[in-house]
Amino acid sequence: MPVSAPPVAVSAPADAAEQGATAPMKPRRRTDRAKLTRTYLGVAIILIWGLAPFYWMVVTAFRQVEYTFDTTPWPTHVTLDNFRDALATDKGNDFLGAIFNSLIIGAVTTAVGLLLGVFAAYALARIDFRGKYVVTGVILGASMFPTVALMTPLFQLFGDFGWIGQYQALIIPNISFVLPLTIYTLTAFLSDLPWELEEAARIDGASRLQAFRLVILPLAAPALFTTAILAFIATWNEFMLASLLSNESTEPVTVAIARFAGANSWEQPYAAIMAAGTIVTIPLVIMVLVFQRRIVSGLTAGGVKS
Repeated sequence: MPVSAPPVAVSAPADAAEQGATAPMKPRRRTDRAKLTRTYLGVAIILIWGLAPFYWMVVTAFRQVEYTFDTTPWPTHVTLDNFRDALATDKGNDFLGAIFNSLIIGAVTTAVGLLLGVFAAYALARIDFRGKYVVTGVILGASMFPTVALMTPLFQLFGDFGWIGQYQALIIPNISFVLPLTIYTLTAFLSDLPWELEEAARIDGASRLQAFRLVILPLAAPALFTTAILAFIATWNEFMLASLLSNESTEPVTVAIARFAGANSWEQPYAAIMAAGTIVTIPLVIMVLVFQRRIVSGLTAGGVKS
């Protein structure tokens, strides 16, 4: 009598395959959680490292003078007297005038630097000419030149012109400082714009200038906006040359804060200085927070290849 073979379980390999497919999921989830935790921890450390001085400046600005050096990490003995002292002029401080000077210097520097930078960036990104890479290298070298090495030559030059203490002595050097930033940011962005758009405008009868004005500039608006903000902030924060080339009537806010005087010649008004620094810094922080999307899009637009 024939013996029947035992039944074969065909579902075992399928179950093993399913178990093998689902088994590695737990370690992967743990790895993803660990990466996410490290990311958030790194962001928190960077935020604390960058914002802790600003936070302490604001806390000290709202604290009474008698408690300036109090180490309590949160606001105590809150007052607005420090801001009144920062804006007062009875001690020889003209902080509002310095803010006006910084606005003039920053606006003119940003406008001229952006105007020159966008044409230079267009030439480097869209036009082939002899010596193109030499010009790029010269611009890079100019951006790496130390500012302190320029102080004596600029003081001598502007002194011969009679410009010491005038706006042009502060605007012209700042333009040379922001030009490399504008050129490199805009060159990276313009290089990624499709050539077909400009060629289509040229085929339709537009000149190169018209194609640049009607096609390229609207597309480059995010990069232009980003560059303008960064150039203005860099000019607003400049101190070294401004302390040498300005006087009391043209000094920007950075120099005015450094020259703050107290009630006595040996008294340093730390609380008023912190209040003035808060007044100067908060608008910049608000501007960056409001336009952060445009800034990030402008900085990263030229770094992604399609």
